Amino acid sequence: MSEANLDVVATTTRHTYATWNYQKGWAPLHVVDAEGCHFTDASGKRYLDFSSQLVCSNLGHRNQAVIDAICKQAQHMPYISPGFACDIRAQVSQALLEVMPPGLTKFFYSTSGTDANEAAIKIARLYTGRHKIVSRYHSYHGATAASISATGDFRRWAVEPIATVDGSVFAPDCYCYRCPFDLRYPDCQVRCADYVEYMLQNEGNVAAVLVEAVVGTNGILVPVPEYLPRLKRLCERYGALLIVDEVMSGWGRTGEWFAVNHWNVRPDILTTAKGITGSYAPLGVTAVTPEVARFFEDHYFAHGHTYEAHPLTLAPAIAAIGEYKRLDLIARAKRLGADLGERLAALKATHPAVGDVRGLGLFWAVEIVRDRRSREPFNTRADKLAGRPVVVGRVAADMMRRGVYVMSWINHLLIAPPLIVTEEELDTGVAALDAALALADAEVAQPAG
Repeated sequence: MSEANLDVVATTTRHTYATWNYQKGWAPLHVVDAEGCHFTDASGKRYLDFSSQLVCSNLGHRNQAVIDAICKQAQHMPYISPGFACDIRAQVSQALLEVMPPGLTKFFYSTSGTDANEAAIKIARLYTGRHKIVSRYHSYHGATAASISATGDFRRWAVEPIATVDGSVFAPDCYCYRCPFDLRYPDCQVRCADYVEYMLQNEGNVAAVLVEAVVGTNGILVPVPEYLPRLKRLCERYGALLIVDEVMSGWGRTGEWFAVNHWNVRPDILTTAKGITGSYAPLGVTAVTPEVARFFEDHYFAHGHTYEAHPLTLAPAIAAIGEYKRLDLIARAKRLGADLGERLAALKATHPAVGDVRGLGLFWAVEIVRDRRSREPFNTRADKLAGRPVVVGRVAADMMRRGVYVMSWINHLLIAPPLIVTEEELDTGVAALDAALALADAEVAQPAG
């Protein structure tokens, strides 16, 4: 079949998979172009990318400096085994030393956030000689065996026990809107952190505590100021490592190079991916402290793969870091993010379905509820796993009809535009959200009487 006669959607659905989804009825939009903060479908309709795809296209689409870096590397040396040194590997490592939180000095290069977390878990277990990983219920750390085992959301349920490994235990979340201890900030006593101490005291054999600095897909949960510093102190007290997952929250997304910088916390291991190349190429990084690195001077480093430190994935990282600096995107995310937060908070006053608005930088969630007083959600994790329609999905679909793409997840929308977004584009996105929320408002529980 010639390219002109190829039915792209039919071929895609027949011969490839819709991830984390039922295959029946899958009809993906055929996208033919993307530039800046927009992408275009086969009919010519343009959409504002209000979630940076999977919160990864931080630099927007078709950044020429990043494209040129990939092309130049492909012509020079598209691949060399990770057993060799090469210029680009050293250059990226040097560039990372300039932007990583202080004290993270050695890097393992992989091809995704999943892989970065898989490496982090293995490194922590080898370094400590312990096995257990304390994670949290509202978390996602990846799809491979160890990373999905440490994932708190329902994607783990679907593969237990056939594709998981033993050793993950789960703690309460720093989720103030739905505090598991029914406390509210500022009266909060950070009992979610205290419970982690209880686990460290009683579980035994804990190698690491693994947390997203700001929870991503599962709700943009921004911790209270005391939370991460307290976790760090607890890990030091009980001999566990602190692994911070910055796959989504890194690379300027929260108005800092990395979200942990907001709380001046130095993790023992930091994982990241996505924004490091603007997702123009698949690169993951597992960064560790000198203390962790020194352990493997005299102990076997039992990890690696063919595409580790792949030159074509490393080259765009240099260009991307340069673009973050040249365009001053870190400060820009902080400035525009404060304005975006105010605009989203204003929607709560006019939409009874909006239960909570939370975020940092250009990383926000709008959570919808059936009953604002009781905080009753529209849908549950079980609904999502069973493939039942969810109200927030209808809101997102209406925004698409209005030309704005946004991620939705169970009961919230993830507002995370590229860091190059303009104020006018923010206006467009918020206006579409404002209109689409009427669908959720219509489903709000009516007061008795």
